[in-house]
Amino acid sequence: MNDALPCGSVLDADAVARRNAVVAEELGLLIDGAMGYAIYMLDAHGRVTIWNRGAERMKGWTEAEIIGVDSAIFYTPDDVAVGKPADDLIRAAAFGRIAEDSWRLRKDGSEFLASVTITALRNEAGELRGFGKVIRDVTDQKASEAAVVRREHHLRSILATVPDAMIVMDERGIVSSFSTTAERLFGYAKADVIGRNVSMLMPPADRREHDGHLRTYLRTGIPHNIGNVRIATAQRANGDTFPIELAVGEAVIAGERIFTGFVRDLTHRHETARRMQELQSELIHVSRVSAMGTMASTLAHEINQPLTAIAAYLETMRFMIGDTGDVLLGEIAEALDQAAAQSLRAGTIVRRLRAFVDGGDTGFKAERLDMLVEEATSLALLGAHEAGVNVTMPIAAGLDTVLVDRVQIQQVLVNLIRNGIQSMVSSPIKELIIATAADRDGWVRVTVTDTGTGLSPDIRDRLFEAFATTKEDGMGLGLSICRTIVEAHGGRIWAEAGARSGTAFHFCVPLAGREDV
Repeated sequence: MNDALPCGSVLDADAVARRNAVVAEELGLLIDGAMGYAIYMLDAHGRVTIWNRGAERMKGWTEAEIIGVDSAIFYTPDDVAVGKPADDLIRAAAFGRIAEDSWRLRKDGSEFLASVTITALRNEAGELRGFGKVIRDVTDQKASEAAVVRREHHLRSILATVPDAMIVMDERGIVSSFSTTAERLFGYAKADVIGRNVSMLMPPADRREHDGHLRTYLRTGIPHNIGNVRIATAQRANGDTFPIELAVGEAVIAGERIFTGFVRDLTHRHETARRMQELQSELIHVSRVSAMGTMASTLAHEINQPLTAIAAYLETMRFMIGDTGDVLLGEIAEALDQAAAQSLRAGTIVRRLRAFVDGGDTGFKAERLDMLVEEATSLALLGAHEAGVNVTMPIAAGLDTVLVDRVQIQQVLVNLIRNGIQSMVSSPIKELIIATAADRDGWVRVTVTDTGTGLSPDIRDRLFEAFATTKEDGMGLGLSICRTIVEAHGGRIWAEAGARSGTAFHFCVPLAGREDV
């Protein structure tokens, strides 16, 4: 019995040794079979003690070449210069294990980015026996990740600058992405929208329909908006609604269905289209006015001849009657004198109308201001007396001659006077004042004041802009043309409330110097 025990112990020890050898062999095969990993052991001083085939394939050294060599050979010169090889072992011994991405060298001198894990190995007594190192080449992986990051940044930069708003949502309509343009367009921050139903960007009347369309599509596969471009209405954060062009696309990523909507604001496009229609109508009106101007010039020429003949016949008849003591003939003679005078006045008005329409001689010349005003008012005040308008014309003394384009300044006066008369149609008091006064040195101010309805605040600031008008049938070009004419003379034109009611229009023109006369 006692002799058998030692024999049994020897047999057990041999079995354990054989089993350990098998395990070591299997472990070696496992380590060598780790194709993508370099697995090797270091002693406590950092020298290589075990080297697997993966390490040979990855780094290029054979086991015979590298066993006993200091592991600093795997580090780049820069890392060796700062003592990184020893520092890595010190840190691994202190913490038990360290892991990092770091650049390493191959036998041929090329570098690669490695995922490095260093584990400190200790015996049962806690004494450091060495280190186990596992190395994986992650150069391609990191390059791919960097490429993905670059593409993501590029995509984000595109989405941040694309003129259309982009909104990504899941199949329940919950927003997962809200572009920078969408923030500007809708007035919401990303945090206000992400995680909420996209219907919050729609008017209340459209929200229920949207959810219904989405459920119908998921159930039947029949799209309502998806894959099409359509015109719709959206709602901003402040509650304002605006027209949009909406395009929705669908994609399935990792089994999850997502929808991407591109939204384009059509407010400016609609406003431009509306303005173009208005301009087209105004241009048609302008062409009619131009045609009427041509007709007026021809008509004035044709009417002036018979008026001249009528005046001549009347004067001849008056001459034939001569001086007479007959009361009846005397009354007839007086009537003929008045008829002749009115015919001559009508002829004068027609000639001035023709000159005004035709333009006459243009260019800056020294003109008598009182004559210029008189000629303009003789045209502009036609019908004013019959309409009950009381006209006064205080003309300042000493401001006789101005340097202007006569026809253009008369056009300004006619326009302002006619506007004043029209503004007083429903006024109980109809008074029109056409006055001149000294302005700054070398300039004279002409003022046309009415007692009409005055100007509303919303039109006052843009009164002299093209197409701004207070008249239902007005074109809104008259005052804009007046401003252009006055500014071409170096002056300015403005409007202000009248002393009692109505509006006072002022404009300045230059006085003529001695060299201009």
